[in-house]
Amino acid sequence: MSLFKRLFGQGRDAPRDEQEAQEEASQLSGATERTRRGFFGQIAALFGASQINDELWDDLEALLVQADVGVETSLYLVNRVKDRVRRNGVKDPAEAREMLRAEMVRVLADQQVAVNIQSKPHVVLVVGVNGAGKTTLIAKLAHRYNSRGQKVLLAAADTFRAAATEQLETWAARVGVPVVTRGQGADPGAVVYDAVEQATTSDCDVLIIDTAGRLHAKVNLMQELTKLRNIIRRKIPDAPHEVILVIDATTGQNGVLQAKAFAAASDVTAVAITKMDGTAKGGIAFAFAQDIQRPVRYVGTGEKMTDLAMFDAPTFVDSLFARDA
Repeated sequence: MSLFKRLFGQGRDAPRDEQEAQEEASQLSGATERTRRGFFGQIAALFGASQINDELWDDLEALLVQADVGVETSLYLVNRVKDRVRRNGVKDPAEAREMLRAEMVRVLADQQVAVNIQSKPHVVLVVGVNGAGKTTLIAKLAHRYNSRGQKVLLAAADTFRAAATEQLETWAARVGVPVVTRGQGADPGAVVYDAVEQATTSDCDVLIIDTAGRLHAKVNLMQELTKLRNIIRRKIPDAPHEVILVIDATTGQNGVLQAKAFAAASDVTAVAITKMDGTAKGGIAFAFAQDIQRPVRYVGTGEKMTDLAMFDAPTFVDSLFARDA
């Protein structure tokens, strides 16, 4: 069984075959190119030194922080590797580098869990601030499910932002899936209610709900997410089955602050990182796993409909260090 299937199960969202998993690994490598050539390239170069010393550890910590790994997570990783090096009497920097890689994989993999997509309809609530790429991510998810033969329904519950409904309708038409709308200014709860009703009466496999991009500091807007969740549960008690938080990789540590707020308000189950190809600080994935203890589930790897990769810890870390890339 492939690593992807071991991590994510064999439900509707599992890759169809090993070839697809390899294609997504290639996409991930392309998306992390700037990070690989930037801070993580410098990190790899550190371990080309002739010896392990205090300067190496200081430089490693500084580079990890600059790569958006986060202060606490950077300290955690450095201390874990230093301890392993000391306990094992390691003298070769290249061996220490492999220990760093293993610790990075462990930080990410500890949060990865199998996703059992058995409920019908499987309800996915997508949250995040404006500009993070939420609507595009929804379109990519719809395409992913649709291409696997699943009956998909979208719900345009982002009724606050101008043209948000039209944008989702345009994407839905491109993907070839229906969308429930009430237009700009409508009650988001009413849209969600209509969508849940339609999904449960039309033999729908997957319902994906768009929500308004909320500023995480505005408590009343965050409470709206709780309201939407409660509306869903009146009809489908165990839903939403996934709450995916969309974070723009280029926002850096501000994205971690957003994630913490959303996690508290909406029971976030996983993170989707967009615009990874637009930053040299791809270390943000480690901060999500360590600081908010939520798995990264998807990575947006480009602008095309198919530019969406399921996140895999070893593949991601290898891409940062240009292993098998």
